[in-house]
Amino acid sequence: QLYRFLARRTSAGFNKVVLRRLFMSRMHRPPIALSRLVKYATKPGREGRIAVVVGTITDDVRLMSCPKLTVCALRVTERARARILKAGGEILTFDQLALRAPKGQNTVLVQGIRQARGANRHFGLAPGVPGSNTKPLVRAKGRKFEKARGKRNS
Repeated sequence: QLYRFLARRTSAGFNKVVLRRLFMSRMHRPPIALSRLVKYATKPGREGRIAVVVGTITDDVRLMSCPKLTVCALRVTERARARILKAGGEILTFDQLALRAPKGQNTVLVQGIRQARGANRHFGLAPGVPGSNTKPLVRAKGRKFEKARGKRNS
C-alpha cells in the first residue's frame, strides 16, 4: 500500500522497482545468501549504503565474518538476523525504509539468483541431445526406469 503511494507520488524509479518486486511470486523473489549480500553491499563506493532485498536473507556458513551492514528485507532467517545484529548491523522493514529513504537515496537493490531453483535443471535443451546438460524428468529411479539396455535385459 505504502509503496503503491510512493511509486505514484514520487518520480523515483526505485519505488517503482520495489513495488513491482513486491508483487512478484515466490519464484521471482529468490532468497539471497548473506555471503552474496556482503559481496554486493561492500563493493567500492557502496560502503554505508542500505542493502535492499525484496525477499529473504538466509545465513551462509561459508562466510567467516560478517561486516557491519544496514539491510532492508521482507524476511531474515533467525541465524542471519543474529549474525547481522552481532556485527553491529541494522535490519529495517520496508515501512522504516520508506521513512528513511522515501526516494531510495543511498540504497543498493540486491536480489538472489532466480536460476538457482532445483526445477531449473530440467529446463533447456531436451535431455539426450548433444550438448545438453538438462536432467530428464524421471518417474522413478529404479532398475526399470530410464536405465540403459546394455548387458542387463530388464
